[in-house]
Amino acid sequence: MKHHEPRQITPRVGPELDLEGDIPRYWFAGDAFKTRLFDAMSLLFPEGEKFFISCVRDYREKITDSGMQQQVKDFIYQEGQHGSVHTRFNNRLKAQGIAVEKILQSQRDIMFGYFRKKFPAVYTLGQTVAAEHLTAMMAHTFFGNNMFADADPRIRAMYAWHAVEEIEHKAVAFDVFRHVAKGGYAVRALSMVQVSISFPLHVFLIMRYMFKVDEVPDRGRVWLKGLWWLYKPGGVCARMLGDYLAFFAPGFHPWQRGDMQVYRRWLAAYARHDGDAVAAADAVIRHTLAEAA
Repeated sequence: MKHHEPRQITPRVGPELDLEGDIPRYWFAGDAFKTRLFDAMSLLFPEGEKFFISCVRDYREKITDSGMQQQVKDFIYQEGQHGSVHTRFNNRLKAQGIAVEKILQSQRDIMFGYFRKKFPAVYTLGQTVAAEHLTAMMAHTFFGNNMFADADPRIRAMYAWHAVEEIEHKAVAFDVFRHVAKGGYAVRALSMVQVSISFPLHVFLIMRYMFKVDEVPDRGRVWLKGLWWLYKPGGVCARMLGDYLAFFAPGFHPWQRGDMQVYRRWLAAYARHDGDAVAAADAVIRHTLAEAA
């Protein structure tokens, strides 16, 4: 069995970060919207990673290519580490009064109690493919344009490390879907449409709840300003539009898209600083800020 251009996936132990330390509530430039956007995504990651692992494992015994078997093994390891680190991060949200366990149970009910029980395995793998493409898009975009320059260094490091690994394994679920599950274009496209609606909707609902817990004043203005930042022409989502639409091309493959320059820069800094994720992320930010100056 042959698949598209295997890439190196490095099974790293998740970084040791002081996520229970003196991190401000609004760690992203003091901005409630930006902070809670990424807090809400972090909240969803641990159960999401379990879902992705389960959907790929459905086909693991059918894989005959040794290279793909190794990539699946490394994918599972990386996703497990992501879930572990984001669980530690989510513990600080509990301390802020966020009902983390209630949200996670609702997420489990949807993903495992509904989709995994009611839909065929090829469709839930298609959902995984779609979600992996969205996270890879965000990984390529968010850290590559200095967006985290004003974020707390520890959380910036967490998201940079996560982004690097999402880039490394971004084609694994896709290759299993195409070559092993024999998933077709219709399932892939429908899965992406569904995930494109359900994922941001879920994130926004969690953010709305977080704003209530925080008693954020003038929430309408906060939403308008934040959504403009996300969706304005030339804004965050506009920069990802080309990569997003490329997914719907019949001959699409994840390795056809994505600038790898910042990824390589992080790898070099991570090695230079002996696996210090904070130092690596800081070095990348300094370099990209200097380039932009």
